[in-house]
Amino acid sequence: MTSVLIADDQALQRFGFRMLLESQEDMTVVGEAADGTEAVHLVARHQPDVALMDIRMPGLDGIEATRRILTSGARTRVLIVTTFDLDEYAHDGLRAGASGFLVKDAMPEELLSGIRAVASGDAVVAPSLTRRLLDAYAHHLPSTPGAHPERENPRIASLTEREREILTVIGQGWTNTEIATRLHLAESTVKTHVTRILAKTGSRDRVQAVILAYDTRLVNPR
Repeated sequence: MTSVLIADDQALQRFGFRMLLESQEDMTVVGEAADGTEAVHLVARHQPDVALMDIRMPGLDGIEATRRILTSGARTRVLIVTTFDLDEYAHDGLRAGASGFLVKDAMPEELLSGIRAVASGDAVVAPSLTRRLLDAYAHHLPSTPGAHPERENPRIASLTEREREILTVIGQGWTNTEIATRLHLAESTVKTHVTRILAKTGSRDRVQAVILAYDTRLVNPR
């Protein structure tokens, strides 16, 4: 059973999410929060598997709430769900520790599968948003002309050549299936490589690995 906290300042939106989640045999809603401060308190109290987090809420916003939840050591994973198809703060939410990003007009099946993926330790970014989101994130990186930080970063130095190659294409938004097809590998082999990459780099999930690939310039901003 996957436990979920809903954080959104719109009561009707929270009601809709609750109705959808409680229609699933493998999900239960443990609480609702109307702002970020309440979300942080409820996460500490209930320790849900997943927190559905709106970005723009009164008082403490979803980004800061995400940061506080993750730095508290809570086991809860955060899935950002926003009205905006590319919120200007979305990359900040991912850097704060969110495991995924979806828009509220996603199909119910997309939201449910996103929650299940995040709860299982995977990461989710809406397919239609992946490239634009990563490009928007990349524009916030400092310029380091002539530098090769990927050679200097100890989190990258421990990777094998194949692992570095796979981290690079993860940063480009490739799925495991695409990696397997294009690099002529079994998908189970790709999953093993991804697991090792996350462990070696200390990345909590795939989204954090993508951020690392950009931070170290394994993937260059366009």
